[in-house]
Amino acid sequence: MTSHRQGRATEETWMFPPQDGWTFDQVKHLELPFDWELVDGVIVARGQTMFWHNRVRDGIADALKTARAEPYSVVLEQCVMLDDRNTPKPDVIVFDPRGLDFFEIECVPVDKVALVVEVVSPGSRQDDRVRKPALFAEAKVACYWRVELDRDNRLAVHEYWQHAETRTYIPAPMHPVHHDKLSTELPFHVEIDLAALLEF
Repeated sequence: MTSHRQGRATEETWMFPPQDGWTFDQVKHLELPFDWELVDGVIVARGQTMFWHNRVRDGIADALKTARAEPYSVVLEQCVMLDDRNTPKPDVIVFDPRGLDFFEIECVPVDKVALVVEVVSPGSRQDDRVRKPALFAEAKVACYWRVELDRDNRLAVHEYWQHAETRTYIPAPMHPVHHDKLSTELPFHVEIDLAALLEF
């Protein structure tokens, strides 16, 4: 019963991880009918997102791409290699591609990531507010943005910086929450018209 669990996962066995959990190498080849992340060695389905979520995600990514400074690059929904049993897929990441092979890279190494952006939807609140910030802060990712839709349908971007000594995130001192317009200098200067992201 346990022999198949020590090798690669299959479409029939992925939901039965070994005691220590799957590693990325054991599951990366899977062709499953849903998008997924590897969390503590367990394959976790990523839920369906709303139209507004996708437009906001894409708009933030576009703004970051336009404003980016060398050497940074921007990508959407790419797995980040925290360790061999944790490969989350943030909505947007800013990373330093130097030394990476464009044609061979599968997951972006976490030590290359400068900013993680998560757009919160009903099915991801706990992950985006608690679990993922803790993971990325511990891994020394300098900046984390949590993007939420307020009750009045306005965007709120919560900007966090990593505290080097505690390896936790603290609210950005000068602008912990952005409404209507985002302006920041980290990881590079960028300004985003947040209100415009919620229009057709």
